[in-house]
Amino acid sequence: MLTDMALLFLGGWFLGELCKKIGLPALVGMLLAGVILGPGALGLLQGGILAISAPLRQLALVIILARAGLALHPKDLLAVGRPALLLCFLPATFEVLGMLLLAPPLLGVSVLEAGIIGAVVAAVSPAVVVPRMLALIEDNRGQQRHIPQMIMAGASVDDVFVIVVFTALTGVAAGGGSFSPAVLGQVPISILLGAGAGALCGLLLGVFFARSFLPVPLRTVLFLAVSFLLLEAENQLKGYCPFSGLLGIVAMGMALLWRTPDRAAELAGSFSSLWVGAEILLFSLVGAAVDLRYLALCGLAAACCVAGGLIFRALGVLLCVIKTPLCKKERLFCAAAYLPKATVQAAIGGVPLAMGLGCGSTVLAVAVVAILLTAPLGALLIDKLGPQLLKKDGGRPV
Repeated sequence: MLTDMALLFLGGWFLGELCKKIGLPALVGMLLAGVILGPGALGLLQGGILAISAPLRQLALVIILARAGLALHPKDLLAVGRPALLLCFLPATFEVLGMLLLAPPLLGVSVLEAGIIGAVVAAVSPAVVVPRMLALIEDNRGQQRHIPQMIMAGASVDDVFVIVVFTALTGVAAGGGSFSPAVLGQVPISILLGAGAGALCGLLLGVFFARSFLPVPLRTVLFLAVSFLLLEAENQLKGYCPFSGLLGIVAMGMALLWRTPDRAAELAGSFSSLWVGAEILLFSLVGAAVDLRYLALCGLAAACCVAGGLIFRALGVLLCVIKTPLCKKERLFCAAAYLPKATVQAAIGGVPLAMGLGCGSTVLAVAVVAILLTAPLGALLIDKLGPQLLKKDGGRPV
């Protein structure tokens, strides 16, 4: 297993640096390293690392969500208001609707199966979006309208909404029942309980950190430990009460930033250092989870569905920012920043196949295409358009 991790780190780092040299995002090289080393290509990775791939990817996701929370001040979200709230569910809803229209004729699936495909591909990837929004914040771009903060917050909640819809639709497909809009009521409950529990943990940690003299590395470990407990609470409450542990991690960071800004800044620096290695591991493992054999099933049709869904998603984003002070360039950037997908698709893309659903192989093929197309494209667009469309020092582009 240690050899596998060495191969992933070295391969991901080398190809990532190579991609940066030719003007591509480093994550493209990391994804390629995983694909090349994984079972779909050279097969150099042993079963051990692949068996624990899911928890390792989740650990990396915890690190990036912690960074997001520690950079999101509640007053910034209040300043954004309505657009941030709409970004939590409207773009994903538009993308699912787009898939309902496109998938049946292109892929030959039923409407219910098209909904499952849409729910898989509709989630935006915080692991791609958040680091780039943090870089824009550090570069003081888009700060007059709090654009990076708005996108980070929306991307964090977007996944909660999509996973609830996905769980409901796969349950219907497995049980032969019918979809009830009542299941969508789990979304606000999951958000409120997760955010509330996370905020409480953040406030308690803030009080403890303010009164103690613990070194930053130990505070980081404690923050991670509480984050793991929030995720475990989600697992334990499953089936009884909807609860979002991932959103709780973001809320915990926000509450800590509000309570003790200095301590939060120190923790943010520590998590930034952790992300250097976690990013390579995350995207390399995502690449290793991609099985290229499924592309032969419906590669071109799947690509058309994904591309069409992105158009619907972009329309949803533009609707979220309508009648706001954002100019045309800023709105265009918001639409581009909401395109990349990777982590959620790698996590749930194979679930329908494991459940024995007839559409399982098709869902997995579309998830693979979505990762390979949108993660590099979205990262590239954010990296290139951010400096061009968002002005520094609160300046507003024209």
